Amino acid sequence: MKRYEYDVLVIGAGPGGSMAARYAARHGLKVLLIEKRPEIGVPVRCAEGISRAWMDEVEIEPQEKWIDAEIDGAKIYSPDEKSVIKLSAEQAGNEVGFVLNREYFDKYLASLAAQEGAEIWLKSPAVEIIKEDGYVRGAIVRRFGEKVEVRAKIVIGADGFESQVARWAGLNTVLRERDIVSCIQYRMTNIDIEENFTHFFIGSCAPGGYVWIFPKGRKEANVGIGVALNKLKSKGEVKKYMDDFIEKHEYLNKGSIIQIVTGAVSTCPVPKRIVDNGIMLVGDAARLIDPITGGGIANACISGKYAGEIAAKCINNPSKECLEEYQNKVKERWEKKHLRNWFVKEKLAELSDDTLNKLMDVVSKEDISEISVRAILEAVQKKYPELIEEFEDLL
Repeated sequence: MKRYEYDVLVIGAGPGGSMAARYAARHGLKVLLIEKRPEIGVPVRCAEGISRAWMDEVEIEPQEKWIDAEIDGAKIYSPDEKSVIKLSAEQAGNEVGFVLNREYFDKYLASLAAQEGAEIWLKSPAVEIIKEDGYVRGAIVRRFGEKVEVRAKIVIGADGFESQVARWAGLNTVLRERDIVSCIQYRMTNIDIEENFTHFFIGSCAPGGYVWIFPKGRKEANVGIGVALNKLKSKGEVKKYMDDFIEKHEYLNKGSIIQIVTGAVSTCPVPKRIVDNGIMLVGDAARLIDPITGGGIANACISGKYAGEIAAKCINNPSKECLEEYQNKVKERWEKKHLRNWFVKEKLAELSDDTLNKLMDVVSKEDISEISVRAILEAVQKKYPELIEEFEDLL
């Protein structure tokens, strides 16, 4: 078996993996970034929404090639669609501002890693990790039809929602059914939608999740749905929810579907451990998706930067004690927020359409300068105090 040696092996060339490789390579480390697919950014498996707010932190400059549409804000619709909360891009968070061409975006991030000196292998899946003396020491990789041994002082698992690296390393990121949202998305054309806003629909149209419409310009949009796995009777039911929603909306049912993608996202708090001797997890592999919005691109990029920088610090001592700095940075950044959002997600999933309509009616009429869970609950408390008894811990 051929043997290769690197300082850092990054498994998975999505946003988190590419950013980890970029920042590790910038610090002079010998970095290998591997991707199991023959092309980075394909297939697209997300709604493709991001904001500008976090890009400076990871030194990304918006490029015309990977922006399909610029978005002014978001609209959230009550189940009866009589109440609408309108948010500016600044209020709406990390998923509103641009609608990406994700294929080009992911390739752009990988090119940033390459420009810093990272080596990239495509069509090269990891098939197992190498563990010795309690440390992860690399991985066995299938390349050009044969297995090769890739030795590394530090491995960064960036292999997404289905992360095998986490499982192989013994890091517990197992999810409950209620913390998995099953998704299907249609790329649709010839639809009539307000194109400078993203649109979100909540309630029984998407139990435990929501429907989204992300305009891409030229009368095209990503139209998708996420439904909590514990709310589904069968795998095919999520498609029925999607098709029923489209059928009920004339501006959609006149359009045509030109692409279908499926997938799943986690909606859980930050796991207790995402590091061990010789290994760190980033992005979706580390369960860093926001439990309410389901968005994960920003968190993947930022966690990738953290991991790359800490890999450089710990390269001569890749113990879990040294890598704990990464765990601590992640927890400081997201643990409290994601736990709060997970709690809210759990409560919202149990509310009836009638209750959600009342909540949305209040919030849509209030002048809330800063959109936050606390601000929304305080507004609702004034009119319907009985509706927020379950949320009192957040006030």
